[in-house]
Amino acid sequence: QVQLVESGGGLVQAGDSLRLSCAVSGRTFRCLVMGWFRLAPGKEREFVAAITWSGYWIYYGDSVKGRFTISRDNAKNTVYLQMNTLKPEDTAVYYCAASLAQTTHQDLYDDWGQGTQVTVSS
Repeated sequence: QVQLVESGGGLVQAGDSLRLSCAVSGRTFRCLVMGWFRLAPGKEREFVAAITWSGYWIYYGDSVKGRFTISRDNAKNTVYLQMNTLKPEDTAVYYCAASLAQTTHQDLYDDWGQGTQVTVSS
């Protein structure tokens, strides 16, 4: 079992920045890839970004490219999502997830955090 705990969400205005954190514990050997997904009201869960712990593979969803940056701190077992130039359409619950596969498909992520709310006002 892998435990994932997100933090850093909040209420901000359009154009602001936020940094989300995901602390990883437990069977971390199951976490080849760490991903961020988001779920907005009335929409399907959307892939945001993913990274391998080695850092050699990073991938972003089209809607966040150029604005969001995913990174990791191996010593702290923590993954971050730096979100800049936030827009109202970025409002969602953001989830951290772990996978053994280098993938953007949510069905291949086995472990999930509880989520953190990000609300962007216009």
